[in-house]
Amino acid sequence: MTEAKNGGFTKAFVCSDPDLIRFHVADKVTSLLDEAKTPYSLYSMIQANPTIQNVQDGVAAFKESGADFIIAIGGGSSMDTAKAIGIIIRNPEFEDVRSLEGVAPTKNPCVPTFAIPATAGTAAEVTINYVITDVEKNRKFVCVDPHDIPVIAFVDPDMMSTMPKGLTAATGMDALTHAIEGYITLGAWELSDMFRLEAIRLIAKSLRGAVENKAKGREGMALGQYVTGMGFSNVGLGHVHAMAHPLGAVYDTPHGVANAILLPTIMAYNAEATGEKYREIARAMGVENVDSMSQEEYSKAAIDAVAKLTQDVGIPASLKDIVKEEDLSFLADSALADACCPGNPKKPSKEDVIALYRSLM
Repeated sequence: MTEAKNGGFTKAFVCSDPDLIRFHVADKVTSLLDEAKTPYSLYSMIQANPTIQNVQDGVAAFKESGADFIIAIGGGSSMDTAKAIGIIIRNPEFEDVRSLEGVAPTKNPCVPTFAIPATAGTAAEVTINYVITDVEKNRKFVCVDPHDIPVIAFVDPDMMSTMPKGLTAATGMDALTHAIEGYITLGAWELSDMFRLEAIRLIAKSLRGAVENKAKGREGMALGQYVTGMGFSNVGLGHVHAMAHPLGAVYDTPHGVANAILLPTIMAYNAEATGEKYREIARAMGVENVDSMSQEEYSKAAIDAVAKLTQDVGIPASLKDIVKEEDLSFLADSALADACCPGNPKKPSKEDVIALYRSLM
């Protein structure tokens, strides 16, 4: 707890999800607080797709705790909740939570936050983004705010070693989606491309091993997801995320699973608008001899490599057990209104979005 002492902090507000508490993963951190005799309050009323109510309950719990800094332990759900709590404590005019959607005009940095990822996926420990679910309106909304970045991130692959295979696979595919979408988004440029391609290479090389809980795989994924976070946080994402967010809001589909199912199909949809970038994606995915391929060949090779990785780590291939026909219009409207949609290299119509969902049913 050297960093806490150096910062002059006296009491921690530990934000973690119920599973990490139940399986004693959070104990790896709270035991250090106990040893250092640093008092803390524990908040774990967080859902997999955190809600406005989770945030508001957390704000009330923080105020009652007397804490002066936050420790967020877990994946995107814990960190997104912690970010929203920290922002509202320092910017109480946004206590309704909904007003934080998009680029909110907050004036003050959030409560100092230490981020400790337990999954290799969202890279929330290094991004300016967080996502909250509005249960009343059946939608997720994206918040973008440079005031929410944690002051310190402790990225330790050992924290991820107890995560089950399914969660490792889903969060890993979320990281790959970040990398690929960040590479082809309209906001991409040379510096962000450097981060994106290295992240794709690391994830393609490491995810299968991480799912098997091999040390090198866990280490590669911890680095890969961190690198991709530094890229997409600056350039945005695209239509995979725009279409995945409504699935989480309406059906509570795990975000990484939704991304993984959608990614190959939407890559195929975007291929004609990406120039030569799919050649570099294919190369980063480990495809050989890409320089001798036509654009059609290397685009197919890139998409096939992503689909094969998805299959190898056990992600479902379709939405047939998730999406209902009667919800398609609402899902499409939600996707087109999502903050990630404008970054897509190809502008979709409502008919396009419905067709993309339907093609996976």
